[in-house]
Amino acid sequence: MGLFAEESLPRGTSIWQFAPGFDQALAPAAIAALPELAREHVRHFAWVSPSDGHSILSGDHACFMNHSTAPNSGVPVEGTDPVTTVALRNIAAGEEITCDYFSFDADASRKFGTPPEA
Repeated sequence: MGLFAEESLPRGTSIWQFAPGFDQALAPAAIAALPELAREHVRHFAWVSPSDGHSILSGDHACFMNHSTAPNSGVPVEGTDPVTTVALRNIAAGEEITCDYFSFDADASRKFGTPPEA
């Protein structure tokens, strides 16, 4: 599994942006009220916001982005609201789009263990 660029993406191109109503920001209490199968889905596919502890569940294929210690996508240094992921460098057509889970997921250590050394 992975997410691959269908076309060349110049540095700075927006790859993903939180879209209220399509993407979900779930509070811990809302997750606890879900059936077990749904809770497992959220725990596996969502990332936890370090700012408010909500689990962010993407409604599109962004959940298939794989981790890299040298990612080609990420959140711009200046940040954005809503959360936006951009190409950190030029990404070629057919290239896998990767991100650093430990840079944005407050639950990454539980899911994947200690962050790898860069």
